[in-house]
Amino acid sequence: MEFTPNDLLVDVGWISFLLVVGNILRNRIALLQKLLLPAPITAGLLGLLLGPEVLGLIPFSDQVGNYTGILIAFVFASIAYSMELSGSVSHGARNMWSYSTIMFMGQWGLFILLGVYFFAPVFNTENWFGMMLPVGFVGGFGSAAAVGSALEDAGAEAAQSLGFTSATIGTLVAIIGGVIVANWGIRAGKSTELSGDLPKELRTGFIADAKERPSIGKATTNPSAIEPIALHVGFVTFTVLLAYTINNGVSAIWPSVSIPLFAMSFLVGLLGRFALGLFNRPDYLDRDTVSSISGAATDYLIAFGVASIVPAAIVDYWVALVVMFVLGTAYCVFFLLVVSPKFFGTYWLERGLFGWGWATAAVATGIALLKMVDPKLRSGTLNEYGVAYVGFAPFELGMTIIAPIAVLAGFTAGFGWISLAVAIGILITVLALKWVPEKGDGPGGERLRKLQESARKHGEG
Repeated sequence: MEFTPNDLLVDVGWISFLLVVGNILRNRIALLQKLLLPAPITAGLLGLLLGPEVLGLIPFSDQVGNYTGILIAFVFASIAYSMELSGSVSHGARNMWSYSTIMFMGQWGLFILLGVYFFAPVFNTENWFGMMLPVGFVGGFGSAAAVGSALEDAGAEAAQSLGFTSATIGTLVAIIGGVIVANWGIRAGKSTELSGDLPKELRTGFIADAKERPSIGKATTNPSAIEPIALHVGFVTFTVLLAYTINNGVSAIWPSVSIPLFAMSFLVGLLGRFALGLFNRPDYLDRDTVSSISGAATDYLIAFGVASIVPAAIVDYWVALVVMFVLGTAYCVFFLLVVSPKFFGTYWLERGLFGWGWATAAVATGIALLKMVDPKLRSGTLNEYGVAYVGFAPFELGMTIIAPIAVLAGFTAGFGWISLAVAIGILITVLALKWVPEKGDGPGGERLRKLQESARKHGEG
């Protein structure tokens, strides 16, 4: 059946409605608030249940699974215009950088190799199967869309469904495991503050106080010329179109070369940002507005991605998936409970719990869990991560872009070994330079001791 604009309206319209429903459910249902379940995941699960693959009550078109490839291109194009390019990793954030990079590259390397040398021979899966764990866990829904769509374009039909399944399970693991560890940490007195109830607006997802509602961006043009949001959306959309055109040109000249659309969109976005600088218009686009566009695209990406999971495509992998998710969870638990105390000293809980959140789901999940044990963010965890991310971002972006290219080039195992070698190399460097704190010390330790001393003096007074 021919795809028409009306089909697009139906698909986007229903997903938009389900996003609103997901947000209302988060606002009203206590269980969803305790799980901190994002509305896009709820929307996607409802779409999967009510869509053609299960109950057939929502008439999604057969193209619903293809939107994620375009949406992730929007996300990466937006990142190119909104990302911070200045700064350097400071001395105070070195442990956060090394911990994050070791955990990230180790997860990629270890599970790529497990996919090649364990899952493929034992469960008869494709050699890229193990990659789906880091794609969904430490990568999240963005990587699931990026890597999954790139592999599906090359004939790996189940890749995207497996990636989104992994990201969905990772989010549930992050929240449930994080809540358990946070409650234990509070009772054991290992948190910065002994009471860590999340703010109501974070639990319900609704900011009731109008004065507390943050701005989602600033206008850079007068509406008499062009509506600011139209300018920003148009700029990002044209970037994706230009990337698509370049990809078609490359494929016409070299038919065997396939560059993921999101990767080319990111590159074109960087060139566009450079061009704005050449024309002395570096602030022509507002970063917060572009970030809002990226966030909206990500929400739709998640909802469409989960709704487009094909149960029949993953049923053949269910035993291997269970084994992989158990191993992936064990890996993250090891970093949380064993490696975090070594890297961050006595006051490791905040940093470890934040790392657990983004290692299994996303940075936003890590922040939500962090606020359970550090509601006023006094531990300095986010400050350290913000500085460390400058040095970590190339790894995060690079892995998502290079991973599908490595698979398509038949270099899966080699890519896994290189990733694992990078993680081990950083670990050896950390140990050799004695970055690991002595027992009872560590980042934030002195800060926390001063806070506790101040509290005791205040109590005595």
